[in-house]
Amino acid sequence: MTRFETILTHPGGAHADEFLACSVLLAVQPAPVVRREPTDDDLARAEVCVVDVGHRHEPARHNFDHHQLPKDHPPTCALSLVLQHLGIYADARQFCDWLETTEWFDTRGPIGTARWLGTTPETLAKLNSPVHTALLRRFALAARLEPGDPLWEMMRAIGTDIVDYVAKLRTRLDWLEGRAEFWTLELGGRPAQVLFVPRTEPLPEDPGLGLDRFIQGRGRGDEVVAIVSPDRRSSGYGLERYRDNPRVDFTRLEGRPGVHFAHARGFVAKTTVTDVAELQAMLVRAAG
Repeated sequence: MTRFETILTHPGGAHADEFLACSVLLAVQPAPVVRREPTDDDLARAEVCVVDVGHRHEPARHNFDHHQLPKDHPPTCALSLVLQHLGIYADARQFCDWLETTEWFDTRGPIGTARWLGTTPETLAKLNSPVHTALLRRFALAARLEPGDPLWEMMRAIGTDIVDYVAKLRTRLDWLEGRAEFWTLELGGRPAQVLFVPRTEPLPEDPGLGLDRFIQGRGRGDEVVAIVSPDRRSSGYGLERYRDNPRVDFTRLEGRPGVHFAHARGFVAKTTVTDVAELQAMLVRAAG
């Protein structure tokens, strides 16, 4: 993304789409955020990012508005346009479950969004967070935010978390694609799939990151019953139910050699075992 000096968005009421769009832009470049109507000069100068206002989508000039799009256009908000320009929109839509809902809220409103989600506006209202409300209210009250302002710093942190999460999860999924295995085991007299993630040194910061998305992305969600992945607290592996599948109960491993923890509810166990055959035997035993 070419450099810009200022991020400009509309005054008045604030919404999640321009708040998050500005936050993501701050993760790219730490510029002041100004809330006022844009001038023709603002829209003509690439040094000014004009977000969610101006009726122009001109990425080369850093103009990211969606209000001029036809009413039957797929739900697209200012955040969508910024993520597209950064080249991470497809991954963000895949990895950030909240993004599509944000697009719908901004372009279709709460009633249309509730209908799309198969629920009611009243149910959606019960999910409102005071954190969300307070941040948008403070943003709406601001005319200009500079580095060092608490809200500016929080926005940059939020944007950085979004960008970093998308990048880390893409890297993780690519890593899993070349290393993870799907075992087919007879568990309780029926075949089942188990995801196995090998140990590496050093271990990833979060060995569990992306495992569910990897399974779902491979179309194995209905087949996988358990995951075997490196245990961060020992040299062995952790065994866990996948989406709480009842076909395995790890309380059956309590007190067995190599098992140093089995949760009382049976959904996870921790081992010092590294041998694949032993791990597979534990899974068979946990299936009864």
